[in-house]
Amino acid sequence: MMRLSRMLALSLALAYGGFTTTSAWAQFEGLDLGSSKKKKKGSATTKTKKGKKEEQATQPPPPPDTGKPADTSPAGGTGNAANKPPDTGKPGDAGGLGLDLTGSGDSGAAAKTPPKKGDKSAPTMSFEAVDVSGKTADRQKLDAANAELKADNYDKAALAAFELMQDPKFVDLHQEAQYLLAKSLYRMKLYHSSLGVFSKLLAKGPDGKFFKTSLEWLFFISHKTVNESVILDEIAKYSNFEFPEKFRNEFHYLLARYHFVRGRALDLAERKAEADQALNEVKRIVLQVPKDDPFYPRCRYLEALALFRDDNFTAALEALKDVIRMTRTSPGQDPTVAAMNKKLREEAFMQLARTHYGHKQNRYAIFYYGKVERGGPEWLESLFEAAWAHYRVGQYEQALGNLITLSSPFFREEYFPEALVLKAVIYYENCRYKESTSILEDFERIYLPVHDQLEAITQREVDASEYYNVLADIQKKNKDKSRASADLILERILKLALTDQDLKKTNDSILELENELDAYGQKPDTFKYSDMSKQLIEDLKQQRVELVKKAGIMAKGKLEFELGELKKLLANGLRIRFETTTKEKEFLEAMLQAGGQTATVKPYKVRTAVADDELYWPYEGEYWRDELGTYQYTLTKGCISRDTANTSPGASASSE
Repeated sequence: MMRLSRMLALSLALAYGGFTTTSAWAQFEGLDLGSSKKKKKGSATTKTKKGKKEEQATQPPPPPDTGKPADTSPAGGTGNAANKPPDTGKPGDAGGLGLDLTGSGDSGAAAKTPPKKGDKSAPTMSFEAVDVSGKTADRQKLDAANAELKADNYDKAALAAFELMQDPKFVDLHQEAQYLLAKSLYRMKLYHSSLGVFSKLLAKGPDGKFFKTSLEWLFFISHKTVNESVILDEIAKYSNFEFPEKFRNEFHYLLARYHFVRGRALDLAERKAEADQALNEVKRIVLQVPKDDPFYPRCRYLEALALFRDDNFTAALEALKDVIRMTRTSPGQDPTVAAMNKKLREEAFMQLARTHYGHKQNRYAIFYYGKVERGGPEWLESLFEAAWAHYRVGQYEQALGNLITLSSPFFREEYFPEALVLKAVIYYENCRYKESTSILEDFERIYLPVHDQLEAITQREVDASEYYNVLADIQKKNKDKSRASADLILERILKLALTDQDLKKTNDSILELENELDAYGQKPDTFKYSDMSKQLIEDLKQQRVELVKKAGIMAKGKLEFELGELKKLLANGLRIRFETTTKEKEFLEAMLQAGGQTATVKPYKVRTAVADDELYWPYEGEYWRDELGTYQYTLTKGCISRDTANTSPGASASSE
């Protein structure tokens, strides 16, 4: 009777075990069903001490990806197989439980005896597959999605993660699935889409499971996008939280840059008190970055700009000199850091020159303008600004030589309207009145239509985003090689607007985002036509709307500013023409009174002496790339004194 009771209990336990997804091992703990059988060679048994409760092993968190933000997702590890019991590959071995349900007396793989002819087959009992891994169905799906990510099947991983996110039954795993989706999109180089998903994770607040790691991913995305400013607004939202130590100094730099850009915008809006507060924040943040960190020179440069804005001349110069010293190239330097330092070094030289020029220290300014690398992104700007410094100290030949470079066919699309005004002023100063008048006529012919177009654009009563749409239309026309010559005016407007670096970077971000939208059309059909892609594309379109609105505001401000500057240049041109006409009239009257002498300038003897490391080569109208930036214009110097207008051209005369 006792034996029958034990067998009945065992049967009931087996029956219930077929309808549960949890491991059945605990139900038979301490029960040895095979003690009377001979142990098979090579089989292993696990011994536990009598009376001691067996502890469950805790799966350690997976290691972070190499060179990638740490993945703290419980489903992201590689230890899933550790939760599964060993599979011997034998019939009847349900995960190594030791139970034989085949009817054989041996728990091993016994051969079945075929039924004799005429015998009826005994009814068989079928059992549903029992998952002995200890994982629920939702966890298994998430693990499968992680496996696709590790196998570089990023599109499948993203689709699987999105499917989990849409199922309300798996709400406990939605954050993990969302985190997996963001990572998969990043691996697919859909950086703006990835940023949108990470932003939603961060919006859940610091109590979110993946808050810290999502912050890390922001930095990785900022390294991949053309404009790090896209990340600035997102990072600034979480400035009060502790960032991972690895990215802390980079975070401080990005935050300082955010406050600097904001302060400059407030200055333009004439909100000085708020601008002061933002720029003071820049100075405070710089103090938190160690001097030996790669991001310190960039922070120091922002501090120098803030000091220059406050007219703190001495402190600004010292800060810029620090940047120059810290950005020298050194052997074995990381290529990324070296490239970053080279660009920063050029900007520091430019700002040093501008600082000296602003304080009328023109020869120092010329020295630092000369330090800018030839052919670099700042080179043309340095030539133009140096021309003004040369003009101030009377070096007209060098100033005109720089302007010849700017007017070469290589830089025909560059926007330097003031260059013609400076050229006219130099000729006027040297009594070359006809040339000065001719140059001003060219200036009006080229830039008066630009002025009229700008005025028409800025007077429109439209939404700010429409100002960017104007620039977008110009860019599309520029891609068409068959565009009409009249569109060159619009091209100049585009060049004018994009001289604002913040607007240019925002424009680059919009173009990058549009390329990402196009990239969805090149994905496999299962990805391209999925509900996930539709939702992500809508999110990208919304991002584009926000960027276009931001770019529109910047474009409107830039175009209105440049319209005002162009009005001033045109007015100055008219004033110079009036002065030129007046001088010509005065000089003609003086000549008539002096007997009709026609000399207007002193005779000038051309000198061809150059330094030992230079070669004199006369300019005959052709341009060579290796000669750009080295031109010096031979100019007849000095006007004839009015009281000697009746003397012969060869006579000596004092200059005015």
